[in-house]
Amino acid sequence: MTENEQQLLTRVAAEARNTRPWGWTSLPAPVDEATVTRAGAALGFRLPPLLAALYTRIGDGGFGPEYGLLPLLDNPPAGEPAAITQYLANRVSADKDPDWPWPEGVLPISHWGCAMYACVDCRSPQATVLLYEPNADEADHAWYVDAPSLAEWLRSWLDDTGWYADRVDAPEPTPWPDFRIRTTAPAS
Repeated sequence: MTENEQQLLTRVAAEARNTRPWGWTSLPAPVDEATVTRAGAALGFRLPPLLAALYTRIGDGGFGPEYGLLPLLDNPPAGEPAAITQYLANRVSADKDPDWPWPEGVLPISHWGCAMYACVDCRSPQATVLLYEPNADEADHAWYVDAPSLAEWLRSWLDDTGWYADRVDAPEPTPWPDFRIRTTAPAS
C-alpha cells in the first residue's frame, strides 16, 4: 500500500467515525483477513488491496457516500444484501436474462437507491469504480465510470466532489467503454 493510500485510509477512517449513512446506528467492526479470504473464495477473485483495507482497517461497511459501503459477507442493518450476496445474485440474474449481463469481477460495494449501485471492477489494476444504473433503456446504457480508481472515488466522497454532490460543477459519470467486452462470451 502506498503512502498516499495510507493517508487516504486515515482520512476515510476519520470521516467514518464521524458520519453515519442511512440505516446505520454505529460503525461496524472491521473484518479479519480470514473473512477477506473467504469472500475472495466465494467470489472467485481477490478484492483489490485498497478495498480489502477498507474492510479490515475501518469497518465492515456503513461508511461512504449515500447509504455507505455494503458489508462484505453479513447483512447490514438496513436490510440490503451484503456485497458478496448481491454480486452472486446479480450473476445468477444475468444468466437468466442475457440481455442484462452482469460483468464478472464487478463487485457492488454501495447502494445508491432505485436499484443503482457503485461497483468496483476487481479486474482492473486501479480498481475502477463503476455506476450501475438499471433504470436505463438497455444494459449498454446502464454502466458508467464513476471514478477511474477506488482511491479517486473515496477522495470525491471526502471532498464532496462526486457526481452525486449537490454542486453545479459536479462531474457526470461517463459510459463504461468495456461493458460489452466484459460481458460478451467468446465464440466457441
